[in-house]
Amino acid sequence: MTARAARVAVAALAVALAGCTAAREPQARSAPAPVTAGVPAGATASAQATAAGDIPAIVRKVEPSVVTVFVGQGLGSGVVWAKDGTIVTNHHVIESAGTGGRVEVAFADGRRVAGEVRASDPITDLAVVQADRKDVPPATFQKSLPVVGELAVAIGSPLGLENTVTAGIISGLHREIPETDQQALVDLLQTDAAISPGNSGGALVNGRGQIIGINEAYIPPSRGAVSLGFAIPSTTVVDVVGQLLRDGRASHAYFGITPSAITSQLGLDRSTGVVVLTTEAGGPAAKAGIRPGDVLVKMGDRDLDGVEDFLDELRNHKAGDKVQVTLVRSGQQQQAQVTLAERPPG
Repeated sequence: MTARAARVAVAALAVALAGCTAAREPQARSAPAPVTAGVPAGATASAQATAAGDIPAIVRKVEPSVVTVFVGQGLGSGVVWAKDGTIVTNHHVIESAGTGGRVEVAFADGRRVAGEVRASDPITDLAVVQADRKDVPPATFQKSLPVVGELAVAIGSPLGLENTVTAGIISGLHREIPETDQQALVDLLQTDAAISPGNSGGALVNGRGQIIGINEAYIPPSRGAVSLGFAIPSTTVVDVVGQLLRDGRASHAYFGITPSAITSQLGLDRSTGVVVLTTEAGGPAAKAGIRPGDVLVKMGDRDLDGVEDFLDELRNHKAGDKVQVTLVRSGQQQQAQVTLAERPPG
């Protein structure tokens, strides 16, 4: 991934996960790989962007592959990954059930069957559910990112209204959404197709009927937003779900710090960078000599304006990678080389 040219200005906004309609949006086995599709040979960005979409035809093609996932008193959406009943959804949709937990899955043809949570990844907010059904049509996941301006159709169960369709365009790529907890949502698609609670885990579809994203979050109108929705790109979905099915977990690089944004209360003479609040004893950062109070300003060739840049860049690496970090300590700039580790579970 390259440095992000544009970021959504939501640092001071409350972001709502478009998950379960309930109070808190509520062992790996081998499985067939999903059907994937790339851009047709010779296609240009402009050709892709101007591909006309017949929305009723898109819905007829994709709707059988979009499901509703019931977890306790809440619900979210999901997309069929493989015909053996493997379903992709969001981690926050099934979080209350947990790995091995029981859910129910409702299909567009009216059938409702039992399901089990096979694996999930809180970092990317993706999860895999095994539905007790073997005859479902898998969706086609696009291998590449969409083009800004192309058609985007969202299909899911907002507020429990199953098989709901909304449409718009891809409004932006590589969006970053600060969350209230330690993990930010990064590298997302932005769309103006309406996304509401219950849409999480559902499909964001292009004009060719391919899944380009798994619906994730929105900024509510109460914060002054109009049609600001976000989805996990299919490129991320294919990578992470493949790991979940193969290994039961997804691999993420680990830096070993608690990062924080720069605030006026810290009394620093700069407004950009990432403050190191704590370092994990024996972790990668501590071994590299990084200390609490240091301000990280660059990782590799990328300037770090804030925590979202740091987390986004970290996701570009894997355990074992050596990364050069520029930091400021007591007003002096210095370098450190950090050997990333595998992120510990939990």
